[in-house]
Amino acid sequence: MKYSIILPVHNGGEYVKYCVNSILSQSVSDFNFHILDNCSDDGTLEWINSLKDSRIIVYASQKPLTIEENWGRIVAIPKNQFMTLIGHDDLLEPDYLQIITELIKKFPDASLYQTHFKYIDNKGQIIRNCKPMDEVQSASEFLYSFLTNSIDSMGTGYMMRSLDYDALGGIPKYPNLLFADFELWIKLTQKNFKATSSEIGYSFRLHQSMTKNSSDIKFHKAFGQFIDYLESLKKSDKKMADVVEKHSVEFIKFYCRGLSHRLLRTDIKRREGLTVGSFLKECKSYADRLAPGNDFEPTQERSVKLAKQIDSNFLTRSAFLFFKKIYPKPIYS
Repeated sequence: MKYSIILPVHNGGEYVKYCVNSILSQSVSDFNFHILDNCSDDGTLEWINSLKDSRIIVYASQKPLTIEENWGRIVAIPKNQFMTLIGHDDLLEPDYLQIITELIKKFPDASLYQTHFKYIDNKGQIIRNCKPMDEVQSASEFLYSFLTNSIDSMGTGYMMRSLDYDALGGIPKYPNLLFADFELWIKLTQKNFKATSSEIGYSFRLHQSMTKNSSDIKFHKAFGQFIDYLESLKKSDKKMADVVEKHSVEFIKFYCRGLSHRLLRTDIKRREGLTVGSFLKECKSYADRLAPGNDFEPTQERSVKLAKQIDSNFLTRSAFLFFKKIYPKPIYS
């Protein structure tokens, strides 16, 4: 067999059924399907076993694992020449593997493959298509696109060689795997280049509550870890260093705004001592590390300055949290 499709899952609910059926409905049959179940107790494992499809190989955990530990098991399982990862609520188009097969034939030397995709909501309705991507990108071009937010990049839909994945040690160990996939994609692209088909090959599901699913502190820690990775790229690769120095501040500004607002919505007891003010200082230090001589000042943006002011006082912070319970829409700008 040529392909391995890998699905780590814990309590996939109804979504996993749509995901699994989309995989088993591929027009190309040259694949096996590895499912890493993490002690699901909602009937996910029982439903999967009831399918009795010979392409399915189940690896049931004997004890509850963190998401990092469950995804970490991917390195240890036997895989075919090419492999792809999928989230339990995402969907493959029936011809995903056919599109990838043609892409590999066209660009046999690429080290990472991808297709265009759709964003769908929790009911499966199309939200929008992804931003257009170049057919061929070097690692520095790919990094530029990510730092400038000119592409959409998610954890589903990438195809890679299993030997390359294993040689890198699998997906990097980030808190809740936040930013981990993009470090992996960059490392794989550095091996040669990324090739992308303009055809739609899969759907990535966005949930309204998606930004609330990960611990706020874990999100901030993962962001800091990714900054460390960018710094390592800057030190080890001249082309990557140029991209990091020129465009990292733009990237930091984006997350400085989003994560400061996110932190403001978090009860201070769950922050491990982090405040909006201290996080803004971290963002400034990140910018100085990656782009010395920059003119970045976090509070130059009105909404960030407002978040800092609200968070600096117990009464305003408490009033804000109470107000957000009855009016959840953004009010920062």
